[in-house]
Amino acid sequence: MAIALEEFSTITAKGQTTIPKAVRQALGVGYGGRIAFRVSDGGVTVCRADSDEDPAVESFLSFLAADLKQHPEAVKALSPDLTARIAALTANIPVDLDDAIDGDVSL
Repeated sequence: MAIALEEFSTITAKGQTTIPKAVRQALGVGYGGRIAFRVSDGGVTVCRADSDEDPAVESFLSFLAADLKQHPEAVKALSPDLTARIAALTANIPVDLDDAIDGDVSL
């Protein structure tokens, strides 16, 4: 992967650093903006944090979708015992299907 921008920053004794202006501009964040540090085997990436979502969720859902596509035979019906347990755990939770959904919803 070609490097489009490389900037350096020093970590203070308190473990703090200043995000260089060019990096903040590239991310489109300013004062009060939020960034996410994502650690993987290949290193660390920094990106704008547009929401409070866990970054692992999208990776997990992508993995799950690919696995289901490759192995549809692995999808099994819930056992009667598990179905009963789910019903028991959710029996006293009120649900109104007409309630507005909190947060952003994208289809």
